[in-house]
Amino acid sequence: MNTLRTAMLLAVMTALFMGVGYLIGGSGGMMIAFLIAAATNLFSYWNADKMVLAMHRAVEVDERNAPEYYAIVRELASRAGLPMPRVYLIDNAQPNAFATGRNPQNAAVAATTGLLQRLSPEEVAGVMAHELAHVQNRDTLTMTIVATLAGAISMLGNFALFFGGNRENNNPLGFIGVLVAMIVAPFAAMMVQMAVSRTREYAADRRGAEICGRPMWLASALDKIARSAERIHNPDAERNPATAHLFIINPLSGERMDNLFSTHPDTGNRIAALQAMDAEWGTSGGGGARQPAPRNAPRPTPPSAEQDAGPWGGRTQAGSQAEPQAEPPTEPQPKSNPWGRNPTGPKGPWS
Repeated sequence: MNTLRTAMLLAVMTALFMGVGYLIGGSGGMMIAFLIAAATNLFSYWNADKMVLAMHRAVEVDERNAPEYYAIVRELASRAGLPMPRVYLIDNAQPNAFATGRNPQNAAVAATTGLLQRLSPEEVAGVMAHELAHVQNRDTLTMTIVATLAGAISMLGNFALFFGGNRENNNPLGFIGVLVAMIVAPFAAMMVQMAVSRTREYAADRRGAEICGRPMWLASALDKIARSAERIHNPDAERNPATAHLFIINPLSGERMDNLFSTHPDTGNRIAALQAMDAEWGTSGGGGARQPAPRNAPRPTPPSAEQDAGPWGGRTQAGSQAEPQAEPPTEPQPKSNPWGRNPTGPKGPWS
């Protein structure tokens, strides 16, 4: 199903590319656009993840220079039954994260320094479990390729402003065709991009909660990230808006509503769904974290008396009282930069 969905989306994006080319230069422009789209598709399959990481100036880290962050990802990948992804850090004050890669064997996860500074280890685990869910669901190939092609279509639409108004070209619709290429095609590409993100975020939230075993870790993280994203500017994301749907929360300014023009579902709706999962599992009442459910499990079951307590705990013995989760502060203050001047320095965020 994921392969079919990816193929259909690639076909739609290619058709949009060809349509813009036709509006700019007629049949000749359409053929050139087709060749560009084919080359872009091939290049995106193998290199889109590297392009996205470079756009956001992500730096690869390991257990030597980011031990706690790396250990969280390693533990969660093990719980999900996934190969260890490459781990990246982005020197950005806005708390956020994304995953990329064409398959689980070539996946990468990236988090901002703001995420590690402003969230607790449990909340970071909830976020990274969500990103690993995208990897496990094989969403990352589709989302990354769509980001690349949507950006290319937008740029092609901008080219129409310079090349589409010449009366000597083969543009069949004249200036109207230029306007369509400049406005409608990038908008259509954006709509496809939004549809990909909105239909997958709820599924990744659910699977992420299953991986880390605590729905409220992710719910709390989503609340903090959404409130911080409203106040903290992300210049790299603003320069590359076609990548916004990759992030766990929309990094662009001005996102508030769960409507057709949103790249992500409403955060309140996502939190409510996670709260319903938590109530169903009973994980907030002092019990241990729930074991990651098998893929395609019919329904989750409440945690037993003896289960894993998550990546940082041991096992909760029957009859023992686990330590209750502390309520996060209403407006948490960021810690001092744990990385010093170098965002991949030797100290970890909670050392």
